Amino acid sequence: MSEEEKRSAADYVPKQRTLPIMSKAVQSCRGCDLFKFATQAVFGEGKAKARIMMVGEQPGDQEDLQGRPFVGPAGRILDKALDEAGIDRSTVYVTNAVKHFKFEERGKRRLHKKPRVGEVNACRPWLDAEIETVKPRIVVALGATALLSLGGRALHVLRDRGQFFPHPIAGALMVTIHPSALLRIPDHDQREIEYKRFVDELKQVKLRLESGSRPA
Repeated sequence: MSEEEKRSAADYVPKQRTLPIMSKAVQSCRGCDLFKFATQAVFGEGKAKARIMMVGEQPGDQEDLQGRPFVGPAGRILDKALDEAGIDRSTVYVTNAVKHFKFEERGKRRLHKKPRVGEVNACRPWLDAEIETVKPRIVVALGATALLSLGGRALHVLRDRGQFFPHPIAGALMVTIHPSALLRIPDHDQREIEYKRFVDELKQVKLRLESGSRPA
């Protein structure tokens, strides 16, 4: 096992696990090296007992600067999609698998860089603690990194998106794309098709929540 694989945020997650306490404690996390370059850690945001938790990959540039999840371009798409799906954003807990922004500099710009598996695994104790504290009815994996952190190693976003799977705490895990993926589709018509599919998947989340059904 490499040194990176041995590292973990577990030692930094407080024993008293309330969202405000963890949100403060995460700023001192040294579970991987990403803290050295990010402005700050970005913890989750939302109601303490939200019935839906949405998990993305990592903070983006604006999230890193503002200290809040999903406030950049992808966040605006998520807000719009939630609204069209009939889900009140204020009732949803949103967070990321990785709490620090990983990037590479291009001139004055900071461009997103995908976290390594070791970094995702190192940060997982924070996500586990959030899920255990909030106890959502449904957790939504937004993209492959979120799915990896949620333990869905046997699942694949493109193959399994739009489907529900069992989750040990939340009860149900929904797989879908990260809204940032929509920003990378150059063709307008195809982007609209994928956006509509994303909204339809969020509508399924709302229907399952209202029906109270569980995955098989």
